[in-house]
Amino acid sequence: MARKKEYIEEEVLEKAMNLFWKNGYETTSMQMLEKEMGINKFSIYSSFGSKHGLFIESLKCYKTKIRSIFEKFSKASNGVADIKEFFYDSVNSNFNNEELKGCLLTNTYNEFSETEDQLIKEEMASFMDNLKGSFIEKLRMDSSKDEETILKQANYLVLAKHGLAAAARVNSKQEIKDYIEMTFKNI
Repeated sequence: MARKKEYIEEEVLEKAMNLFWKNGYETTSMQMLEKEMGINKFSIYSSFGSKHGLFIESLKCYKTKIRSIFEKFSKASNGVADIKEFFYDSVNSNFNNEELKGCLLTNTYNEFSETEDQLIKEEMASFMDNLKGSFIEKLRMDSSKDEETILKQANYLVLAKHGLAAAARVNSKQEIKDYIEMTFKNI
């Protein structure tokens, strides 16, 4: 007879997500996950298959948490001003929790950039393609921009967003504000 789970999967998944967000995938050990999640290794493997499986589910959990920011962004119709607001929205949570800095997806993108992990690469490529596509859509709202400029600015904004996520891990709120303001002086 299968044992009944004595934990709520969504709750332990969020705890794992926060631990991965704080430490990265490689640095997070199974012992750390057991302690943080409050369940044993057997339960982790039973629910998620492996540390890697748990990490993939953590990325999905994170995407769910930030979905409202992306929905607000996609519904907005003020072009570059919407992109700027998206930048601010994406870092506001960094100042509410001292331990969770940057963006879990950007942190993952950076950590796995040299790896052969195809599943993670596909997740990250999909996220980055969608982000760039959203930037292009908002930039096209300015009829004075030609397509070449739009594509260059979209590439610039994707890189600026990466930089913002990295800076949000260590820089002050004022430094982040200055970074965003200066970024949009170039758009």
